[in-house]
Amino acid sequence: MRGDAATLRLAVLPRSDLVTETMLVVCGAGLVAAAAQISVKLPFTPVPITGQTFAVVAVGAALGSVRGVASMLLYLWLGVAGAPIYAHHDHGWDAITSASGGYIVGFVVAAAVTGLLAERRWDRRFSSAVGAMLTGNVVIYLVGLPWLAVVLHTNLEQTLEAGLYPFVPGDLFKLYVAGAALPLAWRLVERARRP
Repeated sequence: MRGDAATLRLAVLPRSDLVTETMLVVCGAGLVAAAAQISVKLPFTPVPITGQTFAVVAVGAALGSVRGVASMLLYLWLGVAGAPIYAHHDHGWDAITSASGGYIVGFVVAAAVTGLLAERRWDRRFSSAVGAMLTGNVVIYLVGLPWLAVVLHTNLEQTLEAGLYPFVPGDLFKLYVAGAALPLAWRLVERARRP
């Protein structure tokens, strides 16, 4: 039964071949790349506000830990290789070693964590889905903030002012949207399965 599937990907595509799996990973990376272009530069920080965190946790939850990580690694390495897919069409090794590069690296870990939580059925109810999305966001900050502090040579308060505080309201909105979307997607899958 598809309701017993570990992830939405398995619920929708219980049997898929290598081409389909590859396309799902590419689409996950593409979703994050598109969300990166929804970005706003702030005058007091090198880190832009983007739609990426929403896309990262959604991809991780929908595809599961392994494919979610594969999507984020693809996103990371395509950008490093020169594809203009980071925020504001940024790309290259300089983007990764910049103040916001740690957040991009954190996407890989966040996709793994949200994927694992979804595989444990955290994406089925609003409350637990919000918890999974929040956990993924926290993971992004746990990687991004120390990276930001090292690159900018800032103390803790300066780092939080530049890399956390301005983003909390938007991230709360995004994680609630993702937390609502995942259970809704499961309900739609189950409805489609009914005769």
